[in-house]
Amino acid sequence: MAQIAGQTPEGGKTQRVYLLLRDEILRGDLATGAALPGELRLAEAHGVSRVTIRRALDALAADGLIERRAGSGTTVAQPAVSQTGIAADFASLMPQLVRMGQETTARLLSFGYVAPPAGVAQALRSEARVQRAVRVRLIEGVPFSHLTTHVPEAIAQDFSESDLATLPLFRLLERSGVKVDRAEQSLSATLATPEVAEALDLAPGSALISLTRVVYDVNDQGVEHLAALYRPDRFRLEMVLNRVGDSDTRHWEPVLGPGAAVANG
Repeated sequence: MAQIAGQTPEGGKTQRVYLLLRDEILRGDLATGAALPGELRLAEAHGVSRVTIRRALDALAADGLIERRAGSGTTVAQPAVSQTGIAADFASLMPQLVRMGQETTARLLSFGYVAPPAGVAQALRSEARVQRAVRVRLIEGVPFSHLTTHVPEAIAQDFSESDLATLPLFRLLERSGVKVDRAEQSLSATLATPEVAEALDLAPGSALISLTRVVYDVNDQGVEHLAALYRPDRFRLEMVLNRVGDSDTRHWEPVLGPGAAVANG
């Protein structure tokens, strides 16, 4: 998992804005070279002063994530990433998430066909248009996850807005003839943007569990990119580990089975 090692700015509001913008850049939501909104628009969107925005942008510039030029605005720079992060293999997480999709309800927030963001295009290995759907998943009527999916248009044209509001995406992919082979996923933490916070009934800047998953078919083509955000008060991860191996090779290994992911009721 690639990470940026930077100095988080002081001040609660400045830190929140800095982390939110940094996460958007690192996820690829803001592509390299893309222009950021002006300070006034950012201040209105995040409910803070222009001074706070300026300090957050200064910190992002110091990290090399943005470039600020007088008269030409602020643009996203090419991130200088390192490979010093820790990656974990949640081997038994996938079936639990599939089951969760079958046992909860969803509300479709937006739907359309767009050019994929840079990070999504790289993950799917294609710059062709994608179907972008944003959904909130609820358990007992309370929102607990915010899901943004990108699926290649050639596959997604086989299902509609109403399908996405009523059926798990994995079922729709299989119905479209997709033969899923494998998936790559990573788990991290992030803060809720104002839009996500409203959808999940949280305060902006609240901590969230972030899961990114890319699904590939038998031809090693990307068929789904999922960016999932979970409320930590209604979702937790559980895993059973066994100690295996001999002497110096002993290590922890996950036990495949139920209980890897639980949505708190």
